[in-house]
Amino acid sequence: MKITKLTKGISLKRPLEGGNEEQLKVVRQVLSDVKAQGDTALRAYTERWDGYVPENLRVTKAEMQEAVNALDRQLYKDLEEAAKNIRLYHEQQIRSGYRLELGDGSWLGQRVIALDSVGLYVPGGTAAYPSSVLMNVIPAQVAGVRRIVITSPAGQNGKLPAGVLVAAHLLGVDEIYKVGGAQAIAALAYGTETIAPVDKITGPGNIFVALAKREVFGEVAIDMIAGPSEIAVLADDTAYPDEIAADLLSQAEHDRLACAILVTTSEHLAKKVAEEVEKQLVNLPRQEVARASIENFGTIYVADTLLDAVEAINTLAPEHLEIITEDAVAITDQIRHAGSIFIGRYSSEPVGDYFAGTNHVLPTNSTARFASGLNVDDFMKKSSIVYYSEKTWKDNAPKIARLARMEGLEGHARAVESRGWEK
Repeated sequence: MKITKLTKGISLKRPLEGGNEEQLKVVRQVLSDVKAQGDTALRAYTERWDGYVPENLRVTKAEMQEAVNALDRQLYKDLEEAAKNIRLYHEQQIRSGYRLELGDGSWLGQRVIALDSVGLYVPGGTAAYPSSVLMNVIPAQVAGVRRIVITSPAGQNGKLPAGVLVAAHLLGVDEIYKVGGAQAIAALAYGTETIAPVDKITGPGNIFVALAKREVFGEVAIDMIAGPSEIAVLADDTAYPDEIAADLLSQAEHDRLACAILVTTSEHLAKKVAEEVEKQLVNLPRQEVARASIENFGTIYVADTLLDAVEAINTLAPEHLEIITEDAVAITDQIRHAGSIFIGRYSSEPVGDYFAGTNHVLPTNSTARFASGLNVDDFMKKSSIVYYSEKTWKDNAPKIARLARMEGLEGHARAVESRGWEK
């Protein structure tokens, strides 16, 4: 890994996202074809890009049971426990509406209502992600969403990974479609003969999925445009180099565009971590992917002071932040921008990815400055309520009319003045 001096006002190197014109052109064609041709387009694109012709787009009960039977019993129990932890954490996020009494019988209020339907995209390709099923489905269930749909690309054998199907089975979700890529997003947004449209689409995917989500936004809601994974580690000389290196590589192995950064006040730690990264890369199964990530977007920054290091982290606003310092809890209070924070030696980032209960669908590319990780609120909407009594209307109608006329909206003024009088 590159080691460099942290300077004031530094802009930490980021993987770029957004796709190119050719990718966007492909996505728009896919969206148009699925909108016009429905299942026919889904099957054609699945054959072209995933390498098989789907006889049934929807996963059958037999396929679900086959997956349950095939999965190791201990892994089944681990998924169950992880799901329990995730549900417990997200249940703390439930909010209810309120009613504000104004006197004279008038009141204002807010209703918090779950969305009717959501489509959850689970990535496929080079890895299987049952954890994404848990992270997307559980907050939707906690919110009270009635219809939950999963789409995910199958392998050339026409099957989804057993872990993905078992995770869905554990949560009671049985509307699952073997469709991936931009065509899956199109199906969820517009609907086809087989797949009914949804109100919101969540879940990460490749650049074509991300571009498709951006294109259909407005037709449906989306959670975020997720970029390549990233980790930042803030550490001092109390940290262990081999552990820091392992944590950096845990994200580098995701994607060639993944970003792994260490910000430290210790030159000694910086050198040792760089050495450890090289040593651990040698026997990492996804070495080629991780090495590309480290070489292009992996950097170790050495700061003069801890204050400078914290400032750099807040500038970066990373998706995942580990704080491994002498007084990590106190430093956490100084962090304003991070998708998810992991405190201390034993809170390695994968703890949150899989088991602790926090959500791993997080804002990337510095959007943690203004965005949050996936949560129960993402699956709910709010309606405001107004109830004015006659007296409250009489007291306030002249004020409302004046404000309307100040904006040049005579119709608004007349609307509020038109009622309540003898007819």
